[in-house]
Amino acid sequence: MSAIIDIPRERAAVAAVPKHAFIAGEWREGSTGKTIAVEDPSTGETIAEVADSGVEDALAALTSAADRQAEWAAWAPRERGEILRRAYELLVARTEELALVMTLEMGKPLAESRGEIAYAAEFFRWFSEEAVRIDGSYSVAPNGKGRLLTMRQPVGPVLLITPWNFPLAMGTRKIGPAVAAGCTMVVKPAKQTPLSMLTLAAIMEEAGLPKGVLNVFVSSSSATTVEPLMSDPRLRKVSFTGSTEVGQTLVEQSAKRLLRVSMELGGNAPFLVFADADVDAAVDGAMLAKMRNGGEACTSANRFYVHDALHDTFVAKLTARMAGLKVGRGVDPGVEVGPLIDDAQRGIVRELVEDALGRGATTGGSDFSGERGYFYAPTVLSEVAPDSRILQEEIFGPVAPTVRFTDDDAAIAAANSTDYGLVAYAYTRDTQRAFKVIEQLDSGMVGLNQGIVSNAAAPFGGVKLSGYGREGGAEGIDEYLYTKYAGLNV
Repeated sequence: MSAIIDIPRERAAVAAVPKHAFIAGEWREGSTGKTIAVEDPSTGETIAEVADSGVEDALAALTSAADRQAEWAAWAPRERGEILRRAYELLVARTEELALVMTLEMGKPLAESRGEIAYAAEFFRWFSEEAVRIDGSYSVAPNGKGRLLTMRQPVGPVLLITPWNFPLAMGTRKIGPAVAAGCTMVVKPAKQTPLSMLTLAAIMEEAGLPKGVLNVFVSSSSATTVEPLMSDPRLRKVSFTGSTEVGQTLVEQSAKRLLRVSMELGGNAPFLVFADADVDAAVDGAMLAKMRNGGEACTSANRFYVHDALHDTFVAKLTARMAGLKVGRGVDPGVEVGPLIDDAQRGIVRELVEDALGRGATTGGSDFSGERGYFYAPTVLSEVAPDSRILQEEIFGPVAPTVRFTDDDAAIAAANSTDYGLVAYAYTRDTQRAFKVIEQLDSGMVGLNQGIVSNAAAPFGGVKLSGYGREGGAEGIDEYLYTKYAGLNV
């Protein structure tokens, strides 16, 4: 849809979103008596106030989850799957209203918000089908004396912590398998973008999820509210998507009670363009890998290694494409790039670019500069020095640094020369080279001749400081199940 979104409609969409914590099936005020301002990053203006939850609310949410765990685990797998299927259908049916809310609180263009909702809904459809495929095994003991039986059962109450950059999809990617497996949940969304998750809680209730199975609270102090949950013996697992630094803290806290842990953390994705690549296809893929979500994605291509034979052509084409992007408020017609989430993030991007320019890099791209909001112009950097910070740190913004290479092995080594290993991208038309690159890239995922790897039917996750555990695919539900073995003397 290309119609201009009017201010009354924006206000009506936000007004319809619940603003309180959702605990034990009830909407309640936060125990702190305060609220959290939700900002439109394209204007810097407050669009909503949501309840600020404290430790009391967090523990009440866990109590609700713990009290309902046994009953929920006993529900028939088909019934759990049908709830997810209904929730999938509700998400699809309400795409437009959900997209508007997401764009207002996060900034991404409406087209991207619609895409995220479709992606988010797919996790519910996928795991609605996985719910009835939880299996086990039965065999005769090797010595013939007795039988060996294994079954998989829900881990128990889980804490799900979601980020601001994909405020709905990162929730469904965790909630879907938890519901399918029979786990009750406590969800803490990012304080910058809570509206999408609060809306999802209402949708789950409408889809028939029993009271107390899903509990959601928003807090201005994550550390204050999360740490007591991590040390509570009733919690059995934590799943987190966010920065590596916060993930490391959560892993440390989880050690005391040996919680099951899933961590989807930061990235520093390389994008390799080999000498035989289709340049136009590589540029198309680069635009997807770099500019999805305006570069604010852990899967975003951070470092472009381009063979010297194609480098100048690739950079010229990529720069022209970046310069042609329409930047602006995400609700406006034709906008392709919205603002960054806040001024602090814009400052980080600016520092990284200035460091690269100070070391000899050259720049091209858009010349956009907004009067309001946290915008940063889409930028291409070339001739980037090897010691530039932008090659070592996650950018989380619309900036593409490029580096020449002449030797394939050296390019792969450079791609792997980071503490992160979430995703890598490679473009080549040579089959032998393709398999070599896939096998040698040190990352949990590889996009070969494509700029997007995310798929509800595939396992998402990384290695090294990008975390561990997998979300999505047949592997996704395993994170919420444990294996029980019974020796049978029958």
